[in-house]
Amino acid sequence: MTPVPSLDDVLATARVVTLPLRVKFRGVTHREMVLFRGPAGWAEFGPFLEYDDAESSRWLAAGLEAAWDGFPEPLRDTVPVNATIPALGPEQVPAVLERFGAVPAVKVKVAEKGQEPEEDLARVWVVRRALDAAGLHGSTIRVDANGGWDVPTAVAQLRRLAEVGLEYAEQPVPSIEGLAEVRERLGGAVRIAADESVRKEDDPLKVARAGAADLLVVKVQPLGGVRRALAVVREAGLPAVVSSALDTSVGISAGVALAASLPQLPFACGLGTVALFAQDVLAEPLVPRDGGLPVGPVVPEEELLERHAASPERTRWWLERLSRCHAVLEGECRGG
Repeated sequence: MTPVPSLDDVLATARVVTLPLRVKFRGVTHREMVLFRGPAGWAEFGPFLEYDDAESSRWLAAGLEAAWDGFPEPLRDTVPVNATIPALGPEQVPAVLERFGAVPAVKVKVAEKGQEPEEDLARVWVVRRALDAAGLHGSTIRVDANGGWDVPTAVAQLRRLAEVGLEYAEQPVPSIEGLAEVRERLGGAVRIAADESVRKEDDPLKVARAGAADLLVVKVQPLGGVRRALAVVREAGLPAVVSSALDTSVGISAGVALAASLPQLPFACGLGTVALFAQDVLAEPLVPRDGGLPVGPVVPEEELLERHAASPERTRWWLERLSRCHAVLEGECRGG
């Protein structure tokens, strides 16, 4: 295992920021993360607040790779991206969709806790009509349930949503066994993509071995870095969609690096979420233009890092969290 850079070196450049979102996403209106710099460039550490230190340490490993090792040589200069529509009311969808411009695909969040199945259907149909009205008849729609349905609900909902012409359904149910059952009962009517069943399992290849998905959703941070994600895709032998968490342009650049390094890139990537931020750390945020994102390093603006600096209390919380996760990685390195 590659030695872990010292904690002092990581903390020396660490900046904790809090950024406002345009709409509520995953129940939050602001996103917090740590940005830091190493010999290879800037990196981000931003696991969601509910993640424990073991899971969050994968996010730190990805950041350390970006800052100290850099990324593999890219195979392409730009990567196609999808728009992302949170679990909003139908009346809010057109304004959010417009921010992404012309994109080859749209991912729609469904199965939000507290919402009814009919709300999902309405949201997806609004997206389809908006795309058609904009002349984007070839743009595909994919839905992401984040494991929010049980098997009967997933099967029923996806049969109804298939009328829209779904490209695939991402993590309709929580378990690998459930994914396999949904896939079998749908009989190929909708392709099934695994996300949490890749990044939250001890063995990210388990879902592929179980024949429970048609494709994988891979994210750099939860898998521990670009090179680790590339290895998962190679070993799984399934098509891959590169996606992201709710990251700044710095974090998104790591996802772009992964997408640029894959031998095949059959699906638009879920890397357009900077458009959901009201503010970013770059003067020109990494948002889709002409349906794609450029490949290459990004550097945050000092003035924006200062403007969006987190409070002393939240800064202390994040740096303590980073320190704990660093200790986890050091322990793994010594054990390995």
